[in-house]
Amino acid sequence: MTPQPELQRLAALIDSEAALLRAFLVLLEREETLLIAGEADALLTLTQEKSHHYQQLQRVHNDRALLLGRLRRPNDEASIRELCGSLPGTLACWEEIRKLAYSAQHRNQINGKLIVERMQHNQFALSVLLTAAGQPQLYNAMGMTRPRSSGRHLGSA
Repeated sequence: MTPQPELQRLAALIDSEAALLRAFLVLLEREETLLIAGEADALLTLTQEKSHHYQQLQRVHNDRALLLGRLRRPNDEASIRELCGSLPGTLACWEEIRKLAYSAQHRNQINGKLIVERMQHNQFALSVLLTAAGQPQLYNAMGMTRPRSSGRHLGSA
């Protein structure tokens, strides 16, 4: 039998995780909007928020894993379902977590594709500008193209 305080703590962690995932999903949706609009400055602030939320999610996940470990249970769905079987609200919250996590993963993949597309567009634009200026592209040690320096620094004669 699982002691009541541990079960209450597990329910609280699951509630916290669901709330954090909801907020994280809102951030991912906002990120998509900013990526489509090309709002690079706003993305910087959003990235900091996203990192903060991710760290909070990771802490709650780790706390849940530690609690389950103290109860000699694996950190898996079967353990959650068994321990929370008498808590229908917590089980419903767990189901929401699973759906939110899937949505967050999907939204993150979309955002990753948008970032790659934006980078390719920027690289193409840079190539066009360099070609128009008569400067061939050079490659760095990682095989990425980079603009060639004219040998003169700004402000020098």
